[in-house]
Amino acid sequence: MNLILDYASLGILVLVILILIYGLIAIHDIPYEIAKKRNHPQQEAIHVTGWISLFFMHALWPLLWVWAMYYDPKTQGEAVRGLTLAEQQNLQQQLNTLKASVTALQSREGAL
Repeated sequence: MNLILDYASLGILVLVILILIYGLIAIHDIPYEIAKKRNHPQQEAIHVTGWISLFFMHALWPLLWVWAMYYDPKTQGEAVRGLTLAEQQNLQQQLNTLKASVTALQSREGAL
């Protein structure tokens, strides 16, 4: 009977260790999943740094979280990356003014 209990406790111990290892890996992939969801341009670097963080006793993980959350796809497109919202709105107004000027010039040219 003791032998069966020994093997059962060993099996439970191995199962708990495997669950803990899987949990650590799943938790460390959270910043990568956030970056992938937000279409972060540096998502692969975030993924690799997450694996490196496992060897540095998880010291880099909070920085990864901030790095993944920093990129906002709504305000940081390819052409205007790094601009504030006010600067983007100013550029949009200038673009609308230029479009109106071009339309006015084209209508004058058509009238000639």
